[in-house]
Amino acid sequence: MTDQSWYAKAAYGANEVPQQEPSAGRPWIMRFAKIRLPWGNADELIPVNILEKFTPKKLRLHDDLKKKREENFTTSAYAPPLYELIDFHIRDNHERFRYALLPASSHFWLYMNLLGKWIFYICFIFSIPGHISLTLLVDESWWEFTKNSFIEYYSWFLGVPLLCWAIGSIVIKHFPSLWLKPSRGPLWELNRRTGLVTVFDYKNNGEYKKNGTIGELTAPFYEFDAYIATSPDSQGMPMNVLYLAHRYRNIMINFGALLCPGPETQPACALWDFIQNYMDVSRPLPDLPQYEEYRHLDPTTAEYDRLTGRNPRFWIDMDDAKFKQVVREMHQRVNNIDTFQRPNLMARYVTYVD
Repeated sequence: MTDQSWYAKAAYGANEVPQQEPSAGRPWIMRFAKIRLPWGNADELIPVNILEKFTPKKLRLHDDLKKKREENFTTSAYAPPLYELIDFHIRDNHERFRYALLPASSHFWLYMNLLGKWIFYICFIFSIPGHISLTLLVDESWWEFTKNSFIEYYSWFLGVPLLCWAIGSIVIKHFPSLWLKPSRGPLWELNRRTGLVTVFDYKNNGEYKKNGTIGELTAPFYEFDAYIATSPDSQGMPMNVLYLAHRYRNIMINFGALLCPGPETQPACALWDFIQNYMDVSRPLPDLPQYEEYRHLDPTTAEYDRLTGRNPRFWIDMDDAKFKQVVREMHQRVNNIDTFQRPNLMARYVTYVD
């Protein structure tokens, strides 16, 4: 028997949703949304870019570091790295999915490294045919033209992004204390154990709080609806992003930081399926790499694994070729998602006014 006492009374179960008041009308920002996504009939899906963040190779590396840390603890020789001493306000386990972003100061060094690297590569590749073409048009010798070009032109055209790449790489690799810093706090949390959704509020009546306190806007998961909001990018292409909006209060989550907006709606629909499955305590945790080490701690999941005989090292022992195949299959399944053909099962419990 599953020990359901571990879950709070408000924990979400797909077949145990209470009757609710009629909706208060679609939030104003959601009036521009493409569609409200239906509840229920969620498939075992997740956007591919999120799946690829937790490869079996990374799981094995994490497991090795964990074992070495435990061994060093016994000899009192363990000196924790900086990232273990900082609370980044991120949690993703059997109990809660809490999301936070690095502060702007951290992003500065990351962008300097990444943009410097790619701008250098692009400029270098395109400069080769351009330089060869120009050598055929000038009167100078090839060597003189090349030497003068490096001094007058390439030293800036290639040197600046190369310098940014070098500085960013050095700081990230050798000076973590300069860039690795926590944000002021989390953005939102989905709590499987309590069934609550929390948005962390850093404003008070439109003004930023100055006393360091963080407000929490909390409501049961089943009182939220998912929307895909569509807006044009700088070139007029439609970009889709998933929102979670409360039916009765001004509580909203923009998942654009977790899943970048894109021209396709399928990844956002897959993320909605994942969220429903993660919060539903009547079914096991989504069988994904990041949750393998926590499955035995969630009662419903532990019972499911016991009955099905699931290999507790299914993901961590998976080889790279097999994982690539899983990623390809997930990509195809996401592309074929049937979200817009599904009935909205939440309509059994709430009357929508729009």
